[in-house]
Amino acid sequence: MRKEVLIGGFGGQGVILASVILGRAIAVYEGLYAVQTQAYGPESRGGASRSEVVISDEPIDYPKALAPDYAILLSQEAYNKYLPLVKEGGIIILEKDLIPHRNSELEKKLKVYALPFTEIAEEEVGLSLTMNILVLGFFAKVSGIVSEESIKKAVLDSVPRGTEAINTRALEKGFELGEKALKGQI
Repeated sequence: MRKEVLIGGFGGQGVILASVILGRAIAVYEGLYAVQTQAYGPESRGGASRSEVVISDEPIDYPKALAPDYAILLSQEAYNKYLPLVKEGGIIILEKDLIPHRNSELEKKLKVYALPFTEIAEEEVGLSLTMNILVLGFFAKVSGIVSEESIKKAVLDSVPRGTEAINTRALEKGFELGEKALKGQI
């Protein structure tokens, strides 16, 4: 089994941290192999950012995503650039408010979840910066690739000290939204 996850957005959205947390959850708490890679522009905020996590039950011979099974796309630029790479039948998660121009032809071959994740993080968690953690919870639920317990442990290992409570709230909100999405309620 080899699964590939691509996360794309812009600097400041927590793309890299999200992939590090996912890789840690898989490797440390799920007992599988995981390799995380990243690429980002020279700007610390606002530049393009891309990260990948390759997951396998065997040693990983090539660390890059070739045809992602899953994509989390958080900006229009990431959507335009990476949507065509996603494997037919793959799952994509979109930050609805930041991707106003969508390709319905390409999306027909994918399972698409588009929500205003930044707004949800701001309004329901209390901090828009937790959007990446909220999306991880959503991803864990809809993909089934990592358990809630494993991703929660990895989040608590990875977030700055003193932010555990708000990040846990964001993660749990993501689980809740993912559960609703699986039931077709959103």
